[in-house]
Amino acid sequence: MVPLTEPKVDSELLRARAIRCLGELPPFSPILNRLLASLAKEDVPFNKLGELIEKDPVVAGNLLHLVNSALYARRGSINSVRHALSLLGINKLRNAVLGMSITRMWNQVHTPPTWSMARFNMHSAATATLSDLLSQRLCVDYPEGAFVAGLLHDVGRLLMALGLTEEYSSILAMYGAGEKSLLECEMEVTGLTHPELSAEALAHWNLPEPIQNAVRYHHAPEMDPTLVGPGCIPLSRVIDAANQYLNSTGISIVKDCSDTADPTLIESLGLSAEQLETVLADFKTEYESMSAYFR
Repeated sequence: MVPLTEPKVDSELLRARAIRCLGELPPFSPILNRLLASLAKEDVPFNKLGELIEKDPVVAGNLLHLVNSALYARRGSINSVRHALSLLGINKLRNAVLGMSITRMWNQVHTPPTWSMARFNMHSAATATLSDLLSQRLCVDYPEGAFVAGLLHDVGRLLMALGLTEEYSSILAMYGAGEKSLLECEMEVTGLTHPELSAEALAHWNLPEPIQNAVRYHHAPEMDPTLVGPGCIPLSRVIDAANQYLNSTGISIVKDCSDTADPTLIESLGLSAEQLETVLADFKTEYESMSAYFR
C-alpha cells in the first residue's frame, strides 16, 4: 500500500463531524433492523419477515415485481410476499430487500452538488451483487456478509460529502489533478480515509465484525487481520476486487476513475477462467434486472 501523506489538519475533529452525520440519516425501518439482525445469526422467522415486508407497500411491490421479472422467470405469476420468500430463500431475499431499503433511505438525504446519489447507489448495488456472486464460488471468510459489505463499503464517502462538504470538494479537486490516489487525497485533506469511516458506521449499526473488517480493509486487504482457513481468503479481498473491477468499467461514484482501477484483481481470487466468465455473466443478468430498484 502506498504510504499516505501525514495530515496537517485536526483529523479527530473532522472525524467527529463526519460520524455525527450518522444521526442525521433517516432511521432504519423495522425490516432493515430485522434483516441486519439475521446477519448476526439471530433467528428471523420467515413468517415474521413476511409480515414486516407486507407492511411496507413499496418494498413489497418492488419485491414482487423483481421475483416476477426475467431474473427469476417462472411459470405463473407470484402475487404474495410469502410465496416470494419461499422461492428466493433468506439470503436472496435479504440481499434484495436490504438493497432496496437502504437505497430508498439514502435517497431521502439532502446532499451537496458535488455528490451524485445515483452513481453512489448504482456502484454500491453493483459491488454488493458482484461480491455476493464471487463469494458463492470461493472459500471466503463470512460469505453471507458479502452483499452488505459491498453495499456499504463506501458509506464513509457519503459521510465525508455530508459532514465535510468543503473538504470533500477539495479531495475531488486534488484527485481530478491526477497526481494522487483517492485515499492519498482523503488523507492529505482530512487525515481520514473513507474505509475507516465506513467501518465506524457499520460498528455504529452493530453489524458483525467480519463485515466491519471487510469494509475497513477493502483498499488494503493485505493488512486485514482476519484469520482464515487453508485455501480461503478474507472477505476484504473480494470487496476490493469487485470494487476495482466495477470502477474500471465506469460503474463508479466518481467519473473518469477507470484508469486508476485494476480490473485484473478479480482474476487473482482463485476462480478458473470458465468460473469467472460465468460469474460475470450472472452479474450482468442480475445487475440489469435489479438496477432499476437501486436508483
